[in-house]
Amino acid sequence: MFSVIRQAARARAMPSTAARISPSNIVRMPGCRTIVTKKYTEEHEVVAFDDETGLGAISITDHAQESLGDVVFVELPAVGSKVSKGDQIGAVESVKAASDIYAPVSGIVTEVNEDLNSEPGLLNRSPEEKGKLNSDCVNIIIINMRLVGWLCKIELSAPEELNELLTLEKYKATWEA
Repeated sequence: MFSVIRQAARARAMPSTAARISPSNIVRMPGCRTIVTKKYTEEHEVVAFDDETGLGAISITDHAQESLGDVVFVELPAVGSKVSKGDQIGAVESVKAASDIYAPVSGIVTEVNEDLNSEPGLLNRSPEEKGKLNSDCVNIIIINMRLVGWLCKIELSAPEELNELLTLEKYKATWEA
């Protein structure tokens, strides 16, 4: 009986220790399929890039949603549209202010979060989901691009543009000073 309880406890403890987040914002998952890199812009956008699929999930940062307050409207880009880094791809309106959303990378918009049309407040609940574990495989939600508050997904045409974006530490330094 006790050996079964110990095995169950070990199985539950394993996922929390298996995932390691390195300071460079690269999530490496032993036994899983991919690496996701999160990079930031000074304009408060974040891209979670999946190196296996070549897709970047675009969202606003947690700091941005806290500054905006309750989001009441989200304008999204059209699926299939070609965007260049720095292009306006949408807008977010809140009870406090409105803010344009800019493409942090170049590529083609492959998907938009249609849920935001009817529930724009999803951006307030989860603009950039932090690593929640799934018991099936040590799997972080951002790996499967199942962020709740993502805006759109872009197939990157120039993945090297990620090198020009900010790490979490450098992003925080832009507004903490």
